[in-house]
Amino acid sequence: MTVAGLIFSNKQEQGFPEMTRRRTTASIPFGCRYRLIDFPLSNMVNSDITTVGVVTHYNYQSLMDHIGAGKDWDLARRSGGIKLLPPYITAYENHAAGKLYESRLEALMGSANFINRCGADYIVLSDCDVIMNIDLSAVIEEHIRTEAYITLVAKKVNAKDSLFGQNADVLGIDENGRVTSLSYTAPTKGNYYANTYLMVVSRADLQNIVSDSIAHRYTSFSHDILIRQLKKKNVHAYVFDGFCASINSLESYFNISMKMLDEDVRADLFANRDRQIFTKVRNSAPTKYDSAAKVSNSMIADGCTIEGVVENSIIFRGVHVGRGSVVKNCILLQDTYVGSNVTLNCVVADKNVIIKEGRTLSGHETMPFFIDKGATV
Repeated sequence: MTVAGLIFSNKQEQGFPEMTRRRTTASIPFGCRYRLIDFPLSNMVNSDITTVGVVTHYNYQSLMDHIGAGKDWDLARRSGGIKLLPPYITAYENHAAGKLYESRLEALMGSANFINRCGADYIVLSDCDVIMNIDLSAVIEEHIRTEAYITLVAKKVNAKDSLFGQNADVLGIDENGRVTSLSYTAPTKGNYYANTYLMVVSRADLQNIVSDSIAHRYTSFSHDILIRQLKKKNVHAYVFDGFCASINSLESYFNISMKMLDEDVRADLFANRDRQIFTKVRNSAPTKYDSAAKVSNSMIADGCTIEGVVENSIIFRGVHVGRGSVVKNCILLQDTYVGSNVTLNCVVADKNVIIKEGRTLSGHETMPFFIDKGATV
């Protein structure tokens, strides 16, 4: 039995313009040193999936820089390995001329060549906006055992946890694990099963889905494929019990990043030596802490200089926090410079931001203050 992986790199760009204006969703920085694609990519590699296609759309230069030849994930291989799949417009040329794909199903049509040639028995499909550390081998085994048409990974969440937001797709699941319904509005209270859109399907079934969709001009994987097949075929749900969250807006990016300060969440994602989360390795000097620096409950990457106060914050590589400055509940991306006597609260600063001395900036956890890449305040 052989398995290949297919990752969609840009599923949340329309709802997340602040961070995706210059990069694809997959290359959004997360957790001090990672990118969002590191999670689905590592999940596949840890489950011995060594042929992986990454479906791109636009703004994928930073994604190419991050992945490179795939050596940091042991995917720099002569056979298999990682393949970037740029938009292939002519795969569905009956659509408007020059139109890039807009849905998961159209992206699959554009990836038909990879699907046909990968030679795998099964294919794992994954978005890149869901943070989890999962054993995909167990999902594949359950898919085969239950003789499912498609196996969807679901997560039981509480509406108040805001780990998936109100835009989550909700699955109805019976006592045998079969999916009986799919809706597009999450309840405002109580528990429900959220669809993570991590799924397993046989290559033969996926080929049939693609060819049938081209013939009938289907555009939506959920409407035209999943919902149509719920009563006809066994669409199975694998319920994942570890930490799982979807990043689909600046607010969710901020809140889920802040959950990384919880020791239990970090342990769930990063402490399993058999399922490490891999990323591009960079050699940096250790972070320098000045005698006046005070740091509490924060994640701080290598190569930083901390001269002020940092509380409840996530600090990426190369960040400078000047003397007399107070940084609370913030996410400062790579090479952000914070001058002296600055006060920041609930701020998300993109890469290479300069905040001059004496500035005071504040947002709220429901609406963090965002500073665009390369801006000077």
